[in-house]
Amino acid sequence: MAGVVRPPATPSAGGWGPAPHPRLRVTNQDRDHVVEHVTSAYAEGRLDKDEFDERLHRAMTARTHADLIPIMRDLYPSWGATSAPAPRPRVAAGHRPTGLTGNDRLGAAAAHVLPILGLSVIGPLIMLLAGGRTSPYIRSHAVESLNFHLTVLAATIVLPFTVVGVILIPVIWIAAFVLGVVGMVTALNDSDFRYPLTLRLIK
Repeated sequence: MAGVVRPPATPSAGGWGPAPHPRLRVTNQDRDHVVEHVTSAYAEGRLDKDEFDERLHRAMTARTHADLIPIMRDLYPSWGATSAPAPRPRVAAGHRPTGLTGNDRLGAAAAHVLPILGLSVIGPLIMLLAGGRTSPYIRSHAVESLNFHLTVLAATIVLPFTVVGVILIPVIWIAAFVLGVVGMVTALNDSDFRYPLTLRLIK
């Protein structure tokens, strides 16, 4: 490579901060930075021509910082030694990270809506079997809805044997309708939803 090569900063000179996490993708600037150091090492006689060509190729084709670290480690031993875990994205409580598709949201919302339309236990079960295998988000909402409506079904069968139960059944049905609507809205907003007073028999 022609031209004057600027001497690389060394770890002791404070030219480098903490190394990025090895799994982070590298930028063109990261590649150029390593190429500069490799070229300088070659100019100083620390690498022969074959080593220089090999490291230059590896640097230019690197995808993550894990690909760059071996290129530099025997030239600057402390390079990459202080890498810290990549920060996890912060999301609001109850919210999932972005990346859900429209089908994920609609499938999860359907798990709460179908019981309102008369498919009490069958609706969430359909969504669990149809979408839950490919989408953890749909599965989470379908399982929660299924457990809730199994609880409602059990209460509907058992409570009529008591006087208080006869009074409570309409209240439970109204609550199930309202909670189903809330669950649908929550699912469309990329959030988890937990029904109250639910026997969670299915995991």
